[in-house]
Amino acid sequence: MWKKLIPGLLLVLIALGVLAWFNRAAILTQLVLNRAAANKIDVAPFQPVAWQAGPETAQIPIEDRPPNIVFILLDDFGYNDLTTFGGGVADGRVPTPNIDRLAAQGANFTQAYSGTGTCAPSRAMLMTGRYPTRTGFEFTPMPAGMGRIVSTVANGMNRGALPDIVYNSAASEVAVPYQSQGLPGSEVTIAEVLQDHDYHTVHIGKWHLGRGDQFSANAQGFEESLLMHSGLYLNEDDPNVVNAKLDFDPIDKFLWASMQYAASFNGGAPFEPGGYLTDWWTDESLNVIEANKNRPFFLYLAHWAPHTPLQATQEDFDAVGDIQPHRLRVYAAMIRALDRSVGRVMDKLEQEGLAENTIVVLSSDNGGAGYIGLPQVNDPFRGFKITLFEGGIRVPMLVKWPAQIAPGTVIDTPVAHIDLMPTLVAAAGAALPSDLIIDGHDMLPLATGTGTIERPNDAIFWQSGFYRVVRAGGWKLQLNEQQDKAWLFDLVNDPTEQDNLAEIRPDKLAELKALIETHQASAVSPLYPHTIESPIPIDKTVVQGIEPEDEYVVWPN
Repeated sequence: MWKKLIPGLLLVLIALGVLAWFNRAAILTQLVLNRAAANKIDVAPFQPVAWQAGPETAQIPIEDRPPNIVFILLDDFGYNDLTTFGGGVADGRVPTPNIDRLAAQGANFTQAYSGTGTCAPSRAMLMTGRYPTRTGFEFTPMPAGMGRIVSTVANGMNRGALPDIVYNSAASEVAVPYQSQGLPGSEVTIAEVLQDHDYHTVHIGKWHLGRGDQFSANAQGFEESLLMHSGLYLNEDDPNVVNAKLDFDPIDKFLWASMQYAASFNGGAPFEPGGYLTDWWTDESLNVIEANKNRPFFLYLAHWAPHTPLQATQEDFDAVGDIQPHRLRVYAAMIRALDRSVGRVMDKLEQEGLAENTIVVLSSDNGGAGYIGLPQVNDPFRGFKITLFEGGIRVPMLVKWPAQIAPGTVIDTPVAHIDLMPTLVAAAGAALPSDLIIDGHDMLPLATGTGTIERPNDAIFWQSGFYRVVRAGGWKLQLNEQQDKAWLFDLVNDPTEQDNLAEIRPDKLAELKALIETHQASAVSPLYPHTIESPIPIDKTVVQGIEPEDEYVVWPN
């Protein structure tokens, strides 16, 4: 009998082998995602945050003290998400009235740039006012295995005509461990300068500059830090959450597999947050303002939204109306929550009598992400997060300070994240570190109408490994050595980067190349190597279908 069954069994085994071969990418993807999920940690129940309290009564009147500073940083916020700029999510159906109010009551820098096209290096420039050519903090830290997982998952998916993501296992093996990938303690942050100037310094939210002893927010000048320990806004099965999973995006798959709903305070054990992250962090920000209303304080509210995983509250999801597709509706609801947060912070400052002499700054760490599959997120600009086209690095830069800055101030001079640190130091009346070169410049003369910025060669630089960019004198050059490609744009006449002039303006190409070479001549080496090289579409999202003629840029991280 067994002899009769053997041919049939062989056929079944062969069929299973063939099926496994054709589904090998899906099988491997599931294996690596299972591995990511296996690394989850124990999270304790919610615990209240006990903030330090300042004096019960003010020793010095608010108008005679250095200004309070509230810096609100958004994450992956698209230029077209703001109705301030004439856009708005879902063709303007979801306005941002509170952020619009902030812009109207202070200075709106209309040509503001992030430090780079990804999260962590941009945040390092915000904190230090220094380029990665000086700090070496050039690539976003990635947990162990993330590069392998993202590349494996992505290369097993339908990405149209995009080349595969290249994973460099040799570089990964020599890179320092994830816990040691951070902004060195030898760097001086805005928090450290302000702390030395008798400010009480508080961080709430995302950090992303390292978690080791020398890298944490507490080690980098923040006396108190309520950290996003992991990145779910609510538990996935919370009765009040609406989720939008992106089956077409490998980063999203990794985040859902590996992330949890967890916070920690001052380096303590992780615990469940006290609500939807955007709202809870805002609640705690109001508590910080109240606790410190009688002394100068610096509050760094670093929101996670609207970064993936896309999660909204049921209330916000219902409020934005019937928007399609589902992921756009969830995204719109997240923007609504962010705008509410900004309004609540400004209202609290008014209620406590602090608004007149409090600086409120709002920006985003980079442009909106193309991998969420929402093509209009950075309109009218080309490109997305993980590129250095305008869509990847054009961000809001709104600064309100009623005591010094007139309402409705509009500034067209290009500025960047490296300028925020020296600006806030100057506003506080503090001194920049004397033993470090600060690349940024004080923006206050522009905001108050009392002066200008004298930037060498009028140049602002960006880089990620072999991808390097300069903007100078209204021109912008992007060089990608791996692709042997140059994009040269006249931003004065072509602000949306449609017409590449690299071949017909060799004079300008050479001039800007020379600026990049000079900038690189004294550069320090990156603190750790990049381990993946990712082709990123410039003009489309993956869900639109990438054709052979569509442009892309290779991004190292």
